[in-house]
Amino acid sequence: MIFNIKLIVGLGNPGDTYKNTRHNTGFRIIDLIADKLHAMFYLEKKIHGHVAKIYNKRQFFLLKPNSYMNNSGFSVNKFLLFYKLLPEEILVIHDDIDLMPGIIKFKIGGSNAGHNGLKSIQQSIKSANFWRARIGVGHPKTLNLKQSVADFVLHNLSLEEIEYLYNFEKLYSSNICNIIDGII
Repeated sequence: MIFNIKLIVGLGNPGDTYKNTRHNTGFRIIDLIADKLHAMFYLEKKIHGHVAKIYNKRQFFLLKPNSYMNNSGFSVNKFLLFYKLLPEEILVIHDDIDLMPGIIKFKIGGSNAGHNGLKSIQQSIKSANFWRARIGVGHPKTLNLKQSVADFVLHNLSLEEIEYLYNFEKLYSSNICNIIDGII
């Protein structure tokens, strides 16, 4: 059950170059969650990521891997081994091109659907049995754009796109906080 989550991972790429890309949706949402819960990230070198500890009704953690998306599984695996967590105790927040902007879906297990961050996690922890918050960012074809998928998720958003997606990201972060609180 999703209420047994002990680690929430936001996927993204480090650095200002990628800050305002669709691929960094997970980082932006986990930052909003940390703000709502008054949590501060700190660099945890042994985990190779930025970690925030949350003491709500119970203790859980937020994690932003300190590596590029394709290697994010290394940090997640380090965290699981150090804190002795099971894959099903993780919720990974990531962009999903198969969902339109404004759509969020939760699921446990399944394929990585070509998402390299999920692929890295699955390979590193040797399991696909973890929760995902799939955050819709749209697909270039369904949005009538003539871009490759890689360019679409890695190019900087326009100010209009940032504002549009940020409104959804605030809503998603609130929904995830409600799940954490056991409200939903």
